[in-house]
Amino acid sequence: MFGIKKRRRERVKAEPFPNVWEEAIVEHVHYWELLNEADRAELRGHVQVLLDEKDFEGAGGLEITDEIRVVIAAQAAVLLLHREHDYFPRLRSIVVYPHAYEAPGQDDRPGEIGEGAQGRLGESWLHGTVVLSWNSVLGGATNPVDAQNVVFHEFAHQLDSELPSSAGAPRLPQRKLYAAWARVMGEAYEELHEDLERHRKTLLRDYAATNAAEFFAVVTEYFFERPNALKRRYPELYALFARYYAQDPAERTPR
Repeated sequence: MFGIKKRRRERVKAEPFPNVWEEAIVEHVHYWELLNEADRAELRGHVQVLLDEKDFEGAGGLEITDEIRVVIAAQAAVLLLHREHDYFPRLRSIVVYPHAYEAPGQDDRPGEIGEGAQGRLGESWLHGTVVLSWNSVLGGATNPVDAQNVVFHEFAHQLDSELPSSAGAPRLPQRKLYAAWARVMGEAYEELHEDLERHRKTLLRDYAATNAAEFFAVVTEYFFERPNALKRRYPELYALFARYYAQDPAERTPR
């Protein structure tokens, strides 16, 4: 089955990449400017596969267009560059609202819906769905250095949820890597909590201290959008994420 899936994906990647898709990426996904041509070529292929395999659904009166699909897929594909992966295997549908929306309350496990209502910009469910606000998607895509990217954040949750327990530890290529992951993530997480309790200035925004899963998602945003600051403040954490994502954004991001 895996061989069949791989061959199908290679056929999809071999299809011409429409000019209007690339124009949408160039116009809206400013992170594209930081990528070299090899990375752009790889990203195009990932976008083609994501658009082929994932369903996009409009909500709140939003009509899904190719621009919406491509801009979201291009940002999600950044998380896949250079790595072995299976294109967010649990994800089936991406629901997009035109702007912030209200949804049932959610407890501290990403994707599990509880009671109550609150405004949302995005969310990731453990069982196959990502929900996004299109306004927030555009805002995050337009500014590649503010560490506020709802697509990076919610798709990081999808990576995290590939294992049975979604707790800030995504699937790693080797079992022996989990000990180092737990140590470095745990130390940085506790340090953030201590800084907040002592009212010290922090690099990461407060939401990162919600739980381990949110810490992973927020750090992912900083890793790609404020890599130099993350590397200075948390060098071991940066190195951990550079190994996981097989990328070194600090090398391509202006200081």
